Amino acid sequence: MKFKIVMAMVRPNITEKVVDAARKEGATGDVIISARGSGSKESKSFFGLTLQDQTEILMFLVEEHAVDAILDAIRISGELHEPGQGIAFVLNVEKVAGLESQMEKFKEQAKSKYL
Repeated sequence: MKFKIVMAMVRPNITEKVVDAARKEGATGDVIISARGSGSKESKSFFGLTLQDQTEILMFLVEEHAVDAILDAIRISGELHEPGQGIAFVLNVEKVAGLESQMEKFKEQAKSKYL
């Protein structure tokens, strides 16, 4: 099996909505990391302190057949077409360890997709 990481950087107020949408499309688990960052706009300042927007980094390790559906679900649920809502992208994975408990679910998903 081949795996990919689907990553999304979204505002904390929509994290749950995005994770739920990804799970409905086959994501079996997630990692959520709280972060700060700025997009293409200049950061705001207050009394000389730079203010950065809160963001959450969502990571889903998924079997490659599920990537398109999960990425579309993230894009739609997170309204990523709107400026400042976030971004999502996919990374290749060379090797994986520790997924034995999820392999049956991945096999079932692959069967339903291709057979």
